Amino acid sequence: MKDEILYRVQKNFPLTKKPFEQIAKELNTTEENVLNILKEEKKNNIIRQTSAIFDTKKLGYKSSLVAFEIEEKDIDAAVAILNSHPGISHNYERNHSYNIWFTLAIAPNSKSNLEETVEILSKLTNAKDYIILPTLKLFKISVKLDTTNKQEKKEKVAKKDFKELVLNEFHYDIIKEAQNDIAIISEPFKDTIEKLNISYEEFFNTLKEFQEAGVMRRFACILNHRRAGFNANAMVVWDIEEGAKGEEIGKVAASFSAVSHCYLRPKYPTWNYNLFTMIHGKTKEDTQEVINNIAKEIDYKSNMPLYSSREFKKVRIKYFCDEFKQWEEKYIN
Repeated sequence: MKDEILYRVQKNFPLTKKPFEQIAKELNTTEENVLNILKEEKKNNIIRQTSAIFDTKKLGYKSSLVAFEIEEKDIDAAVAILNSHPGISHNYERNHSYNIWFTLAIAPNSKSNLEETVEILSKLTNAKDYIILPTLKLFKISVKLDTTNKQEKKEKVAKKDFKELVLNEFHYDIIKEAQNDIAIISEPFKDTIEKLNISYEEFFNTLKEFQEAGVMRRFACILNHRRAGFNANAMVVWDIEEGAKGEEIGKVAASFSAVSHCYLRPKYPTWNYNLFTMIHGKTKEDTQEVINNIAKEIDYKSNMPLYSSREFKKVRIKYFCDEFKQWEEKYIN
């Protein structure tokens, strides 16, 4: 039952007054049982956070994957600086000369643009080289770890048509609250609606509006991969054709359920891989099997699995907070 509950809460989390009661009904158990299991998994740090997951770019932020080449002796000091930036949500050491990989987001009212911020960070960290790898085409972003071992190996990735939505102050107030981790209790949204002084209906309708506009990707539990038993997580990069054929190849790679993220990114003279697939496996053998199966179905020149040897940071960005301004005041003249 625990595995079914953990898989369920990673999907479309019920936006209702008593979400855990609804999950219990779906899985033919009791709300008390669901709450007890999730509280235990939260205590064990298997559940990182349960909150709204927003689309960074839809909120007006500029973002990119970035890779730094840092000498071994400089890594600890470099990581301390990188992790201090509130727009860096993920930061890993990987098995390549570009050894420090992080995602960076820059606030809409930032003093410097993304490229300028990367240049500042490269100087602060004494990076020997770096590449900026923005998303050219997004095929998939949806982390759902198969805790049940019962899910299909392939899935349909539907193209979504989003509605237009102009964000206002009311929306920003809800975003600031909905991005926070909810408590594992019977009515987890009660404090939020009381703080916002709105009704459940207004809150849930606004979140639905966010989702229809692509501003919110989903509301879900995010699991700690390693603690959940997924210890062989590789960012597998592929050298494929660019243009229309490359887009078709990306769609095929994204259809594999074990692929949580799939993007086209630019190539560089020092970096010839443009298709990025994040693959989650319990063992390296599991991950390699997925890589082999993808390789059978796509045209590519070469590929390379980059395993994370160390995780330095993995958090959700706090949008519209003062930390961005404070960081810039400290590091940008």
